[in-house]
Amino acid sequence: MNATVIRMLDDDGLLPMATRLRPDVDPEETVARVAWSVLVEPGDGVAGALITQHGPARALEMAVGESGLLVPGSLEPRQLSEAQARWRPRAQSRAVLDAMESCLAVGGRLLLPGDDLWPAGLDDLDEHAPLVLWARGDLDRCIGRRTASIVGARAATAYGESVAAELAGDLAASGVVIISGGAYGIDGAAHRAALGAGGTTMAFLAGGIDRAYPVGHQQLFDRIRAGGAVLSEVPCGSAPTKWRFLQRNRLIAAAGAATVVVEAGWRSGSLNTAGHAAALGRPLGAVPGPISSAASAGCHRLLREYDAVCVTSAQEVRELWDDGVDEVAASAPVSPGQVRLLDAVSTRTPREVNEIARLSGLAESRVRSLLGLLGLDGLVVQGDDGWRRTS
Repeated sequence: MNATVIRMLDDDGLLPMATRLRPDVDPEETVARVAWSVLVEPGDGVAGALITQHGPARALEMAVGESGLLVPGSLEPRQLSEAQARWRPRAQSRAVLDAMESCLAVGGRLLLPGDDLWPAGLDDLDEHAPLVLWARGDLDRCIGRRTASIVGARAATAYGESVAAELAGDLAASGVVIISGGAYGIDGAAHRAALGAGGTTMAFLAGGIDRAYPVGHQQLFDRIRAGGAVLSEVPCGSAPTKWRFLQRNRLIAAAGAATVVVEAGWRSGSLNTAGHAAALGRPLGAVPGPISSAASAGCHRLLREYDAVCVTSAQEVRELWDDGVDEVAASAPVSPGQVRLLDAVSTRTPREVNEIARLSGLAESRVRSLLGLLGLDGLVVQGDDGWRRTS
């Protein structure tokens, strides 16, 4: 970044503010990343390519500098000039300072690529990866664990919400982090079920992390922050727009080890998420519905035209990422209650009945009964320290 830009940022107090926000990072790096978050719309490939080639600070100089800053071998002059025309109206140091102040005011934090808490799957987006993530919640619970993205229609039917809740609850109870978009309908059902099972869930928002959208999910977002995290690539104060919703969907698809569309109309936005998952090579599942239901037409389209896998249970979601538990399902017929219990029993760590009950969401009396039946089938075994699943 040239000296003029640095002096301007320092005079406005941005470097000290950056140190407060990320004391472990070079403040110029933080300022440059935040500035990019303010300048560009999500998924801006020109910005991503520029930053990949030259780093955020040098790329920012190219974006807001005077002239003669184009480095040979980078972008075409026309590409950069068109991008600069998009970015320069937002090139205000006050907006960068506001973004950092607002994040601190709501108890948020700034994630940068390469951080330990950065969702690794997002890096597969290459130049379309987010430049930063603004986050609130308990991020330590979300990283380093298996993830599943569950999405679907806002105008969901009772059938769709019930299936979403069953899938998300069973997966979350066994330690899978449920990812969705915080919207009404399927998203909300998935988040609530994950939390209800004592699990972890993450919501990627199209607007800032300081504002609840939809407003009716304010309490749900509070619960998500307590049992997971709310994240966005746009700064606090940013309003959700149609474009930002569509771009947000790529984050949901990239962050999940698999994506499952529970219910979607023929032109549902959830198909956009499915498209991103397919483009990234992520496993894609779809839940079938009644053939007469317009709410499931999009899922049937995914099954027919996009090679989505038919999904009807949490066990089948696990099969999307080849979790190695197929043998258990194949060895004997199991009921939904038995599946939930098997999900909660580890092959390595013995668990007591009360712990299995907590993880499965079943009553202790029901757990004891099912353990006895599964023990007869050789699927679980009891030791001195508790029950474990046979390999």
